[in-house]
Amino acid sequence: MKISAKIFPWDNSRIFDSGDLDLKIGDIIIVNFDSGIESAVVDKINIKTDDSACDIIRKATSIDTETVERNLAKCKDAIKLCRDLASEKELSMKIVDAQFSFDGGKVIFSFIAEKRVDFRDLVRGLSKKFQRSIRLQQIGSRDEARGKNGYGVCGRELCCVKFSGSLKSVTTEDARVQQMGQRGSDRLSGLCGRLKCCLGFEAEQYRKNLDTMPLIGEEFSINGRKGKVVERNVLSNEVVIEFQDKNKETIAVDKLK
Repeated sequence: MKISAKIFPWDNSRIFDSGDLDLKIGDIIIVNFDSGIESAVVDKINIKTDDSACDIIRKATSIDTETVERNLAKCKDAIKLCRDLASEKELSMKIVDAQFSFDGGKVIFSFIAEKRVDFRDLVRGLSKKFQRSIRLQQIGSRDEARGKNGYGVCGRELCCVKFSGSLKSVTTEDARVQQMGQRGSDRLSGLCGRLKCCLGFEAEQYRKNLDTMPLIGEEFSINGRKGKVVERNVLSNEVVIEFQDKNKETIAVDKLK
């Protein structure tokens, strides 16, 4: 049976083969990953996928769980130290999170930066402080939101959490085609500050519907009255026609001639 589990809070879940292990959502497993040993939390079970699966070493024992908890307890101080060093070196980067590898060999810091950052001095400083291998992982705003979890204004779990790994990029064109471009960036942006992932769910269907609808300004004759299209309602497949006498009427697209 294939399952998925999250190793890093900011990253997509990974696929694993559970073999004979009896696993449930929330269980901690010990896995081989990137030439090291990591812990991961199971978030989905019995997945139907053809994707290749990584190896599970074992289901976490009580001793393994204690190790994971000790590592988590060290993250807050590690983040503060990394932020202080980055500020001291005047690096334009936001340190988001930290994670100690299960095997104790390295510390991974995730960060956000608008431009390319030379963090070699920072890595050297961190290596000296922690006496272990240091890795800095650049992530995006959506990855940060994924790591924090939470709920959107819709009241549901964030899309980047619920559908991690399966979301495409969202553009302003996706908002425009759904007639939402005029709502303003504050209403179209998610917790990450970027366009809401949900804008990408129906955009393609809107585009298909628009292909069958007349353009704004296109003229028609309805029962001997001439008018032009001034509005389009994609969901209801209707348009608003403004006639020469300035009266308006909502008409289904299939009624136009």
